Amino acid sequence: MSKKIILITGASSGFGRLTAEALARAGHTVYASMRDIAGRNAANATAITELSRNEHVDLRAVELDVQSQPSVDKAIATIIAEAGRIDVLMHNAGHMVFGPAEAFTPEQYAQLYDSNVLGTQRVNRAALPHMRRQHEGLLVWMSSSSSAGGTPPYLAPYFAAKAAMDAIAVQYARELSRWGIETSIIVPGAFTSETNHFAHAGAPADQAVVGEYETGPYAGFGEQVQKAFAEIVPPDADASAVADAIIEVVGMPFGKRPFRVHIDPTQDGADVGFAVLDRVRAEMLHRVGLSDLLKPQLPA
Repeated sequence: MSKKIILITGASSGFGRLTAEALARAGHTVYASMRDIAGRNAANATAITELSRNEHVDLRAVELDVQSQPSVDKAIATIIAEAGRIDVLMHNAGHMVFGPAEAFTPEQYAQLYDSNVLGTQRVNRAALPHMRRQHEGLLVWMSSSSSAGGTPPYLAPYFAAKAAMDAIAVQYARELSRWGIETSIIVPGAFTSETNHFAHAGAPADQAVVGEYETGPYAGFGEQVQKAFAEIVPPDADASAVADAIIEVVGMPFGKRPFRVHIDPTQDGADVGFAVLDRVRAEMLHRVGLSDLLKPQLPA
């Protein structure tokens, strides 16, 4: 296995943190990025530094706020100065919200879209010039089975943002393949433990609308959804399976990495939905003579 220089966004907790630690233990140099490492994430940054020292792995906390281009640019410059390159960029940063779609303000939708979708564009614009000059690299996108599988209510803004990010990831794959940059889209299903999604979820700003739902026909519906969500997740579902899948993808040789990887303990049908969708998209490229975009190529 060749050692990679890896940047993971949103690595303070959840899938990002699990994957950062696992990749470092697998022998890679991993930059676990997060915002406000001197404040709200100070404990997480310290824990990462201690793990690196205690386990003799190369895991580094780096300040990066995906909602700030100057912060992104500074983080990328730091990594290039220290490591000289970025081999793998994993888009993981994001935030979940929970509640009636109507009760979220347009500003809240925009804020969620900014962190979950536009953040990937900020990081790409800073990192991709370096990766393109290398003529080889890997983008790993943390998608969601909700974009093509079962979708419980009260998660509309989050699901919409995830669907948008997935669509962008697909197009980037086509536009980067001739640069020798591969794409793997990771599609986790529901994991209700170890990720803290619901515990950290944002709430609707318009509590008056929430009140109307809670005193009307949807009284207690939020609890009903969360309970139903938890009950379909097998008790042995382990979020570390996502990190294990990413380790496998990173370790594969160029040209052999899968375009999508599904890790779905609830089997909500996303593997079927995406198989059809991706095939339709591929067929269109075949029809217009651009099928070479479906496979990454090392530039001559």
